[in-house]
Amino acid sequence: MSIRLGYQIPNYTYPGGAVEDLFDTVTAQAREAEAAGFDTVLVMDHFYQLPGIGAPENAMLEAYTTLGALASATSTIQLSALVTGNTYRNPTLLAKTVTTLDVVSKGRAILGIGAGWFEREHHDYGFEFGTFTQRFERLEEALTIIAPMLKGEPATLDGKWYQARGAMNNPRLRPTIPIMLGGSGEQKTFRLAARFADHMNIICDVEELPRKVAVLRERCEEIGRDPATLATSYLAMGLVGETEQEVKEIGQEIPEDRRNRVFLGTPEQVADQLHDRVIKAGIDGITINLIRTGHRPGMVTTVGTALKPLVASA
Repeated sequence: MSIRLGYQIPNYTYPGGAVEDLFDTVTAQAREAEAAGFDTVLVMDHFYQLPGIGAPENAMLEAYTTLGALASATSTIQLSALVTGNTYRNPTLLAKTVTTLDVVSKGRAILGIGAGWFEREHHDYGFEFGTFTQRFERLEEALTIIAPMLKGEPATLDGKWYQARGAMNNPRLRPTIPIMLGGSGEQKTFRLAARFADHMNIICDVEELPRKVAVLRERCEEIGRDPATLATSYLAMGLVGETEQEVKEIGQEIPEDRRNRVFLGTPEQVADQLHDRVIKAGIDGITINLIRTGHRPGMVTTVGTALKPLVASA
């Protein structure tokens, strides 16, 4: 499994705003990404829109219902959450959910998972948030249950946070389903990725990337794993305009705390930035979102055309 060129859909607030048309716009983006050569479509696993993208009350679709529907609307592209919030999904049920997605999509599911971080969602929906340490304890226990279940092995754990008693997981389509961790934590997330993951999606300010790549390799080497067996990708917030004037207008909207994660420009300009700042840092693949313009017919294709040469030679 590899995510060389992923397209993330994080925004469900579109011009016109009719709810009955919302999923048609999502489907159109996924189909366009598939046709344009993206290998993976990813959605967020949140209940509210995130700060820096929109207001909490803005539209947000539930991730696995959306992925299941996209499985029927597409035919070849991989499907994943970037990333599943472990704190509000029981691990045995999550293993069953992603395995069902794999069956429904004929072998195109990836389990993206992380420790969870958006406290307001947990508070409002009644999920325990806990401390930073507790969330990573829970993630480690969850992966200890999920990993064997994805391979068809009964899972048993009498943990501090979760219990499983020979939990079985059928039907399955493949020998296993790839696991992708998302985050940037050098001490906890990267160690769990080295132990459990097939793929690590690094989410951080772009100037931190060279150090993150080096530390991730160290975490693999510490347990005797070949770092080359753990694929990497980077999540890029793409503020892409069709013209220089549109780029200038979009640039005025960038929140101060997101400037080090934003790639602003025309498709060709953004491709150059990603090559110089991401691919050269040692990252294998790119996942991009197009928060402001991805809903526009043709925009995903144009961006895909600009980005494909980067990952073809990465």
